[in-house]
Amino acid sequence: MHSASPSGTPLPRARDVGGDGRGRGGHILAGVVSQSVEPSPAPSRASSGGRALRAAVGLSPERITELYARALEGEGPALLPVPAGTPDARARELLEAMRPDSVLTPEGETPLEGGTPVGEDTALVVTTSGSTGAPKGVELSAAALLASARASVERIGAAPGDTWLCVLPAGHISGLQVITRALAMDTEPVHAPFDTDGVAELAERLTPHVSLVPTQLRRLLAAGADVSRFGSVLLGGAAAEPELLERARDAGARVMTTYGMSETCGGCVYDGVPLDGVRAEVEPEEPDGPGRIVLSGPVLASGYRYPTGSEPGPDPFDLEPSGRRVLRTQDLGRFENGRLRVLGRVDEVINTGGHKVVPGQVNTLLSAHPGVAESVVVGRRDPEWGQRVSAVVVPADAGAPPTLEQLRTCVREHLPAYAAPRELDLRTSIPLLASGKPDLRALREA
Repeated sequence: MHSASPSGTPLPRARDVGGDGRGRGGHILAGVVSQSVEPSPAPSRASSGGRALRAAVGLSPERITELYARALEGEGPALLPVPAGTPDARARELLEAMRPDSVLTPEGETPLEGGTPVGEDTALVVTTSGSTGAPKGVELSAAALLASARASVERIGAAPGDTWLCVLPAGHISGLQVITRALAMDTEPVHAPFDTDGVAELAERLTPHVSLVPTQLRRLLAAGADVSRFGSVLLGGAAAEPELLERARDAGARVMTTYGMSETCGGCVYDGVPLDGVRAEVEPEEPDGPGRIVLSGPVLASGYRYPTGSEPGPDPFDLEPSGRRVLRTQDLGRFENGRLRVLGRVDEVINTGGHKVVPGQVNTLLSAHPGVAESVVVGRRDPEWGQRVSAVVVPADAGAPPTLEQLRTCVREHLPAYAAPRELDLRTSIPLLASGKPDLRALREA
């Protein structure tokens, strides 16, 4: 089992090859701030014990990397990055819920009243719950973050001096783990906004390791980028269609699919195989059926940070009688030929006419249809069936899209008839969240 602790050696700075990174400032803090001050070193320890927490809003990825590197080393406050693009109202809600001791913007650092310390070993707090519901924070220790990064580097086979390209948001765990891998290898992460021409040029020049979501990889292939120039491509954030993986690998890309979440410091299962030190299990409700995915290992978060006065839901972290700490996820999966296959979320299961349909199983079949370029399967309210299985599809040929009956036949060949979609929603693109994942809420409510 891998373990890690912060090193006393100063970590390198980052390079930023695009964007000035300056963002919103004081107006976001209206109603939250006690007073405004000039930039000054924030205390590393809160007056009430524990480690102080500093929020970062509107900062460049390079500046986020500097603050994060210090937090990993145990210097200064723990870091709470507010993801770029977060609406002002949501940013204020996150600050109120997470109760940092201060907030740093391009205009300076501001102390906040009512700050609450994090655990002594916490280096990073990332917010979760998507765009709905009360936000909660995931507290991640430096040991967990570095254990994850080092296990990832080992699995990839990265060498000292390799370049790490970050085109994902520095406020999300996916982008932060690219940064962590670079820091763990004592090198500088290269930050760049995602555009196909720019990323293709960086790949040709730097041969970097990169993390992408499926939409980004698809766009690079469509633009004719030489994806074989990447040292490796870690693909996560959403399910990748088999056709996309085949095209990328045929083009020479060294692609690995990843599965994980904020609570596991990002991806912890690569191509269905857990990273060293990580254990993945499935708890099926029926023999040979899919079940809840259970994870354990040194990459697990320390716990959650809830808004004051909120009612925490069931704790997914559990300590077994053996002393092993596990995370019972909200994901369904099964093992096939010794590899974990993720089918979707427990709360995304569609109940249609009394039958339960796992969207991921249906989507896997649809994505293999030659007339489908991209697809997402969701449940939509239905007066007769309770929910209906809806297929949201970007056709491979807009002039000759697949028909509903063609897709129903494709599904019925492998799954019960009730799992076949009853609705086909043709789109020019799939709506995405800032993290690169499909906006399932928007698709369900369409």
